[in-house]
Amino acid sequence: MKTIVVSTFPNAKALPLWIAASQGFFAARGLDVELDETESSKLQRERLAAGTIHIAQAAVDNALSMITDGLDVMIVMGGESGMNDFIVQPEITSFEDLRGKTLVVDAPDTAYALLARKMLAQHGLTYNVDYKLRPVGNASRRLAAMIESHDNAGGVLNPPFSAEAQLRGMRSLGRLVDHLGPYQAGGAFVLRSWAEANRELLESYMAAYIEALRWLRDPANGAEVEHMLANRLGLTHEIATATRLELLEPAFGFAIDARLDKTGFDNVLSTRAATEGEHPRLADVRTFIDESYYDHALASLDAQRPS
Repeated sequence: MKTIVVSTFPNAKALPLWIAASQGFFAARGLDVELDETESSKLQRERLAAGTIHIAQAAVDNALSMITDGLDVMIVMGGESGMNDFIVQPEITSFEDLRGKTLVVDAPDTAYALLARKMLAQHGLTYNVDYKLRPVGNASRRLAAMIESHDNAGGVLNPPFSAEAQLRGMRSLGRLVDHLGPYQAGGAFVLRSWAEANRELLESYMAAYIEALRWLRDPANGAEVEHMLANRLGLTHEIATATRLELLEPAFGFAIDARLDKTGFDNVLSTRAATEGEHPRLADVRTFIDESYYDHALASLDAQRPS
């Protein structure tokens, strides 16, 4: 067995990893996958750069942040649109009500915080003028901060935390994809040097991940999926069911076979350019997206299907 360390956030988007482990998809390919459940994207980026994790399953905008910092990082697989709702306190009924408020984020200069900034700009609100961002960490921490204090007026949340927030009386001002269009949020990214030295491991990992997504989509596995979500995340049956259905929604949940959405990725680049400025290292996507590993993994998986 070969050991690889995969970093993910402790939320419902880690489900394919839990499935691949529990159903033996990793083991069948000789992989011992250790999960690093990260507290924040900042820590995740630091650990990937240091080589203490091998694969990051997270918002690919974090890969772009590392690239602009001079690191040789590659995006190798897609995943999902982020599954994000913009959740606010019950007393907030419009974007205008956020004027003068504080929003909680993971980090203010990457991924979903950039999306929130872009969305708020479309509603006439300027970052650090009309509202402030408070970095608190992953989605569970953002929800906890909003529960703790109404001074934390809102934040971007994904399943299951978005469902829990609304059951607690908070409201959604809409899904980010509805406000901003397709977005390539989650995906897999790695250091180029590690990928080149471990091509077989990386392709085996991706084949197992895709197989887990296909297992997740089988209606016969619905009850087991909900049980897994409830046990892993401490959810009620109601929230686990709602979460599973969200994860499977077209254009919102997991992408079919974790394909990279080119239109969504263009939106990632334009969002970063609009909020953080253009960067020469991001001018040519061919220098930091390499789908050859994914293509080979998918072909090998499909070749195993019974004819």
